Amino acid sequence: MKSNEIKEAALKYFTIHGYEGASLAQIAEEVGMKKQSIYAHFKGKDDLFLQVLRDAKETELSSKLQYFSKVDSNNPEKDLYGFLHLVIDLFQKNEQLKFWLRMSFFPPSHLEKVIEQEVIDIEEKMQAILESKFQDWINAKLIIGDAAITPTFAFLGIVDSILLELVYGNDEKRLQAKLAASWTVFWRGISHQ
Repeated sequence: MKSNEIKEAALKYFTIHGYEGASLAQIAEEVGMKKQSIYAHFKGKDDLFLQVLRDAKETELSSKLQYFSKVDSNNPEKDLYGFLHLVIDLFQKNEQLKFWLRMSFFPPSHLEKVIEQEVIDIEEKMQAILESKFQDWINAKLIIGDAAITPTFAFLGIVDSILLELVYGNDEKRLQAKLAASWTVFWRGISHQ
């Protein structure tokens, strides 16, 4: 139980102050313990940080898997556009995912390779899910195309564009305009119009 409280406090401080600005003393104080007591639960700051990061990664993945398990497979336009809105909502409203997004773009330099592997892992899992969906839609003649990899990468390009806007921009109007323009061009390219 205490480990989860520590991770919640760590999430708060790592999100606000980054890895370098967050201290174990602050985190310990937040949960009402001495700094040394954290070591009974975690090997150190790196271990705590990586556990918080992996929890955030799992939250993102499970949210996206849950979305795709509930969608109507016969409506790719609605499913894909809804997914883009899910991405925006997840990263605007969930502190864990704000942390994950920021750390995937700005990792602590000494943990860069480890975090890069975590990011690649989730990207590969999402690519496989999307590629399977696109292949099903191509086979059902709901979208045009031969190989699912092409619309998968094009769609992931839109997702990446949104993520960049969420990290670097804070203009909701620009985010929505970018989404609308990207979506219009993407959907025109894969739909039977």
